[in-house]
Amino acid sequence: MPEPPDIVLLAGDWQPRALIRAQLIEEGFEVVATNTWSMMRRHLRPGSKPRLAILDLKGLPDSEQRLHDVRVLMNPARVLILSAAGTIPARDIERLEFHTLSRPVVIEEVVRVAKHLIRSAGEHAAIS
Repeated sequence: MPEPPDIVLLAGDWQPRALIRAQLIEEGFEVVATNTWSMMRRHLRPGSKPRLAILDLKGLPDSEQRLHDVRVLMNPARVLILSAAGTIPARDIERLEFHTLSRPVVIEEVVRVAKHLIRSAGEHAAIS
C-alpha cells in the first residue's frame, strides 16, 4: 500500500485550494487536494492517514456533516478548519476540538499553522 500523503486538503473553491496546495508543496509536504468529500475520505482510512487534514468550509456542501465525519475519522488535533462567514461559527468548530482559522485567511498563515500542527503531532507520537 502506498504511503499516505502528509496533508489532505478539501476545499470547494479551486483557487484557494490550488494556492494552499502549491505553498505547502513549496514547504516540502506531499499534498493531495480535492473538492469532494468522497476523495478526501479515501485518504482517511485506518492505518494510512495523513499527518494533517485541512477542510475549507467555504463553498463546501454539507459542511456541518463533514465536520462530524472528519471528527470520527481523524484525531481533532490533526485537523485544521478554515471557517467562512455564513458557515459554522468558529466557536462551534472549536468545541469539536479542531484548530480553526477564520476567513479571510492568508496562505502563509495556513502554512504556518499546518507546519506547527504537524510538528506537534509528531512530538506527541514520539512521546506515546
